[in-house]
Amino acid sequence: MCGIVGIVGGTAATSSSGFTVRRMADMIRHRGPDGDGVWTDTEAGVALSQRRLAIIDLSSAGAQPMISHSGRYVIVFNGEFYNHGEIRTHLDREFGAHDWRGHSDTEVLLAAIEAHGIKKALELAVGMFAFGLWDRRERTLILGRDRLGEKPLYYGRIGKTFAFASEPKAFRPLPDWRPEIDRNALALLMRHNYIPAPYSIYQGIRKLRPGHFLVLSDPMREPRIECYWSARQITEQGHHEPFQGSPEEAVDGVERHLRRALEGQMIADVPLGAFLSGGIDSSAIVAVMQSISPRPVRTFTIGFKEAGYNEADHARQVARHLGTDHAELYLSEQDALDVVPQLPSIYCEPFSDSSQIPTFLVSKMARGSVTVALSGDGGDELFSGYTRYALADAFWNRVSRIPIGLRRASASLARLPSPDLYNNVAGGIMPLLPQRLRRQRVGDKIHKAASVLSLRTMNDVYRRLCSHWEPTEIIPDAVEPPTMLTGLEELPGLPGNVERMMYIDMMSYLPDDILAKVDRAAMAVSLETRVPLLDHHLVSFALSLPLSVLRAEGQTKWPLRQLLYRHVPKALVERPKMGFGVPIDAWLRGALREWAEALLDERRLREDGFFRPDAIRRAWSEHLSGHRNNQYLLWDVLMFQSWRESIQRASAAVAA
Repeated sequence: MCGIVGIVGGTAATSSSGFTVRRMADMIRHRGPDGDGVWTDTEAGVALSQRRLAIIDLSSAGAQPMISHSGRYVIVFNGEFYNHGEIRTHLDREFGAHDWRGHSDTEVLLAAIEAHGIKKALELAVGMFAFGLWDRRERTLILGRDRLGEKPLYYGRIGKTFAFASEPKAFRPLPDWRPEIDRNALALLMRHNYIPAPYSIYQGIRKLRPGHFLVLSDPMREPRIECYWSARQITEQGHHEPFQGSPEEAVDGVERHLRRALEGQMIADVPLGAFLSGGIDSSAIVAVMQSISPRPVRTFTIGFKEAGYNEADHARQVARHLGTDHAELYLSEQDALDVVPQLPSIYCEPFSDSSQIPTFLVSKMARGSVTVALSGDGGDELFSGYTRYALADAFWNRVSRIPIGLRRASASLARLPSPDLYNNVAGGIMPLLPQRLRRQRVGDKIHKAASVLSLRTMNDVYRRLCSHWEPTEIIPDAVEPPTMLTGLEELPGLPGNVERMMYIDMMSYLPDDILAKVDRAAMAVSLETRVPLLDHHLVSFALSLPLSVLRAEGQTKWPLRQLLYRHVPKALVERPKMGFGVPIDAWLRGALREWAEALLDERRLREDGFFRPDAIRRAWSEHLSGHRNNQYLLWDVLMFQSWRESIQRASAAVAA
């Protein structure tokens, strides 16, 4: 696990290239505090550097940049190849005994590339990764990223230099770095609370999409980008050749694939543990881990005093039943609030999923005991866990039968009463509802439902339901680039709306929100995270399961639930789904009010020129008065404003 950087052309052809890439790597030292390395070839115009977090082969034999045995390739690598032992055996058997220097997975990857070429080597590999590979014979740079997007990789042309890095903050030391904010990418942030690949917040800087590799032969020309693992093809194959066994056999298959994935991902030369929330996904991971491990698995949970946000009690019961070595930490409101000023430095782009705060806190807690932590992310996207899938599908199946003119008229009528009026009417029954439902504002939801009545396609409906702002309301002259929902690529031919929503989330929301959130939060404290449910063999199997199995007996994630019930009593984990969040809505009216007011100052917004101040100030006033809960809308703007303020300070410091 590392932070990687590299440059080709321009600055890389100067005598100071080694100093430059070392400074670039130092910008992301948190990703690899255990060591660093630099390799340069000024004649070829290339320089590579890496910051190392040692996980496999802690000796100098695992140091990077690493040169292949033939001397042809030089690599900087971030991540883990879980099946490197199998590939090592395969290479020895097929090509004769190899003179291995150590037992690192990076050395095995280089040998596989020499033996099979880049595409075949990536197809053989099981893991999470991002890398930069220099081919000294062909004088080409190859960048690669794992299948599902667990590890980040940014690239772009800066002046006459082509550069890549794990995080864009590493570009700051480049002499020609003149960052310009991409207003169109900002529009995507305001809609989604994240910026989906291939876009980034900076003009000219892109993210390599999951499952792809890039080949650059000339730093002044556009690189060639090729897909080596197509989620679209795997998804279509799963629906054309669906699983034919019984539901119970489907559960057997999930457990078999998960067990195999965990056997590879539990290998480390450093202490390893797992996050445990007490929910279905993380509990299933820990249950199978404990069935494999000869000793108690280390598990970690954080708790909050607010009942509506606390899952620590549930996690403790699961841990006690499984016999894990469990640690929990109850945090005060101030503990969480103290993270807010750190968010711009933790997240290299503006990012406004507020669960970033507890994610960072549980990562920080775990890092006190382990260097690697496994998480349960991916279960909702692969096993149809989000309630919005069924709700959106049912909604569209009903309203799509109504003529568009009548729907538009109904929407106008539904929006006539203010959200406050709806909320007041519903307020009388709120004391009878569970705590988690009391936080929901009925009026806001009715107005949001009305806004989708006049839409023409299911894709439009899902995009609106997953949207925060309509960017044209607050960003002058912004044009949203195409995304998975608006033509970035052709969607696979799938039988129903739910399957299409799952695919869209797997391709965008999962890598660009969920996995980015976990990677940045964990790497900020030098913690490696692994995601067993995203083993691509398990992914392929899950994508072959019919919806009738995924949602059997009216339950979401039915196969994963049944697997868990084999290890944990149903009563310990069967409860309403709870998000991993914090009470941002109350904080903005209380402890964070002064901070937010400064960032949302009307004069400041107008002078900066990124937003229309009137719409933002109206949302702020509504929130402060309690008439509406605009926490998500406001958090999007606040995270951008806070991030921009932070990078201005950081750029000045680098220049100095």
